[in-house]
Amino acid sequence: MRSLKKKRRIQVLAAAALALVLAVVLIGYGFRDGINLYRSPSQLAESPPEAGEVFRLGGLVEQGSLVRGDGHVITFAVTDGGATVPVRFTGVLPDLFAENAGMIGTGQMQGGVFVADEILAKHDENYMPKEVSDSLKEQGVYQEPNS
Repeated sequence: MRSLKKKRRIQVLAAAALALVLAVVLIGYGFRDGINLYRSPSQLAESPPEAGEVFRLGGLVEQGSLVRGDGHVITFAVTDGGATVPVRFTGVLPDLFAENAGMIGTGQMQGGVFVADEILAKHDENYMPKEVSDSLKEQGVYQEPNS
């Protein structure tokens, strides 16, 4: 009788362990496209991303770099004071998107150009995404909003 209880207990523990491993694998599989790492232009210059890697790029839109092309194609450059990355975006930019303002884009590098699928811009004159302000502070070009 005791060996039957012991055998059943081992079966239950093995089934629970298998269920736990399966749950972890499914969660990891579900998050594979949902996790986008943030990078500044200086970080991209130091260590380029792998081919096809989707990530977030943030910084200031470089003054004089915004060019509206045919249709909804827009090109501009993003800088953090240490490096500059050319960006291409097809779509409609947020209303508050402007030169010399903070932005974060999600996309991937293609031939030395960051091709953005999504662009986020500051929502008022005092806001800058934390990642962008941190990378600008590292480069020594951050200015307080009311200065």
